[in-house]
Amino acid sequence: MKPHDGDSVFAHIPHVPEVPLYAMLVAFSKDPTPLKLNLGIGVYRTEDGKPFLLNVVRRVERLLVNDMSTFKEHLPTTGMAEFNRLSAKLILGADSPAIKENRVTTVQCLSGSGSLRIGAEFLAKHYHHQHTVYMSQPTYANHPNFFNAAGLAIKTYRYYDPGTCGLDFQGMLEDLSSAPSGAIVLLQACAHNPTGVDPTLPQWQQIRQLMRSKGLFPFFDSAYQGFVSGNLDEDAQSIRLFVADGGECIIAQSYSKIMGLYGERVGALSIVCKTAEVASCVESQLKLVIRPMYNNPPIHGASIVAAILKDRDMCNEWSIEVKAMSDRLISMRRQLFDALRDKGTPGDWSHIIRHVGMFTFSGLNPKQVAFMNQEYHIYMSSDGRINMAGLGPQTVPHLADAIHAAVTIGV
Repeated sequence: MKPHDGDSVFAHIPHVPEVPLYAMLVAFSKDPTPLKLNLGIGVYRTEDGKPFLLNVVRRVERLLVNDMSTFKEHLPTTGMAEFNRLSAKLILGADSPAIKENRVTTVQCLSGSGSLRIGAEFLAKHYHHQHTVYMSQPTYANHPNFFNAAGLAIKTYRYYDPGTCGLDFQGMLEDLSSAPSGAIVLLQACAHNPTGVDPTLPQWQQIRQLMRSKGLFPFFDSAYQGFVSGNLDEDAQSIRLFVADGGECIIAQSYSKIMGLYGERVGALSIVCKTAEVASCVESQLKLVIRPMYNNPPIHGASIVAAILKDRDMCNEWSIEVKAMSDRLISMRRQLFDALRDKGTPGDWSHIIRHVGMFTFSGLNPKQVAFMNQEYHIYMSSDGRINMAGLGPQTVPHLADAIHAAVTIGV
């Protein structure tokens, strides 16, 4: 039908409300109250709530600026070869047999989100088993979007137990046991978003055994390596268990949190295959997935990562900074728990110190969260998820006061 003169050809398109998390950011920015506190979006902050840039990253950027041999030519479709090699080594380990046997293909992508999206598209085109992805209930809010956009179906497995504020391990095993053979299972390597609840290493071993016996395909999302234990190798053990048995898997990596490179969009997608020949074929097809999407990735962020990972001193400096970030998250958990305990806040708040990584599911309901926002100017997602990195020693008492009031008033 021909549009009338002056009418937009897009006039039929309805307005979609802003994503709640981003709407909350806008509201936070407009709030003039000095006591306001942003505990929503998953970004690591300094103790006074300011954006955090790692010292080693600043140093590398100065080196890159002064290096007259650097260039701004297009990278290949698969990205920077050195970055890819070092990223695989970081997540799989320096002595990984899969790497030594050339069974791993790694491509540079647009942070963790882009890695997940490319992985989903690749599976939709080339994984001829089940086109169903099982993900934890709950999971990162954007996870379903990556796989839905590729035409894959979404189902969930039990994961978080609100009664214990811990892992529903038995429920998880039962749901994975009921999944059809060949189904894809999305797993978070560590520091689960949004719950802060991770399986133990023995539990991961059981998960691996079950998935391999059922023929389920593992797809790992790794955005927080080092944020749980402060040790980069230790936090990769869940993935390495699945690689050590010789089986196949996909891994999406992000450098947003662990190097503070949010705006640089630096990530990698690794596919561990049975043979070097299969890995080579997989890489050739990944190029065809990436080319019509964005052709090739940006160079600056990958240059920063590669410079750090290839230099022993700078890599050590980075690992020390990661440990400091992890230690601070643990400290914030302890301080908040102590503050609630000292106030005599009703309920058992020990889950705050049992949870790991950047987030904790507080157990607060949407009405309590809304009350804290209105009365205490605290901004957090309605499901009660707290970004522990948004806290500092000066703001913990304010949050404890707000939680205490929300619980005791009985909202």
